[in-house]
Amino acid sequence: MVRISPNPTGEPQTTAPELGATEENSILILPNIRWQTYEALLLDLQDRGGVRVAYDQGTLEIMAPSEEHEGYSISIHNFIVILADELGLNLRQLGSTTLKKEDIQRGLEPDQCYYIQNEPRVRSKLKIDLSVNPPPDLVVEVDITSGSLNKFPIYQSLKIPEIWRYRRRGLEIFELQGEEYVQRDFSPTFSPISVTTVIPEFIQKSPSMGEMVALRAFRTWVKAQLQNQE
Repeated sequence: MVRISPNPTGEPQTTAPELGATEENSILILPNIRWQTYEALLLDLQDRGGVRVAYDQGTLEIMAPSEEHEGYSISIHNFIVILADELGLNLRQLGSTTLKKEDIQRGLEPDQCYYIQNEPRVRSKLKIDLSVNPPPDLVVEVDITSGSLNKFPIYQSLKIPEIWRYRRRGLEIFELQGEEYVQRDFSPTFSPISVTTVIPEFIQKSPSMGEMVALRAFRTWVKAQLQNQE
């Protein structure tokens, strides 16, 4: 069992993924940035795709994801949609929408985020306000760049229940328990289907199989797992 706790000092952290591969995302990290500057930047960038912005108590990160990064993100999104469909779960998909709270001076844009358990509470809402609405139930982080801002303290402050973190070496699933994230073999949302090994395998096979063939094969695999559970 692996636990990830927020920094006890409350200071922003950075972490280097254990990849041993070249980094392709373009990242700029700036210290001592005011919350008002962060919000102004979000406003200026709101109609521009291809940029992620994160803010952690004065530290600002601006990232332009690479094609590889976006490819992983879209693949995982498609697999999550299939899982939800086969398990009869509803989704509110919000992609990389901005999640932020001024009172904790933290915000970010995940690669993907979903309301599942809380989907009925936000189904008809055009704008999500975390001061009054619940946080998304699941977020996806594609982490293939060294030196990027550690997002876990931000997610912990926002009370995100479940994180999927994809690195080139595999998929990791974390569940929020109290004030820290605990790594799990199964997704609390999609249990009893174990996806930590299978999804990376399908991602690696996709370039040779073709994306749609890989998705159909994944759906067939999920159906077989559910039949085995009966």
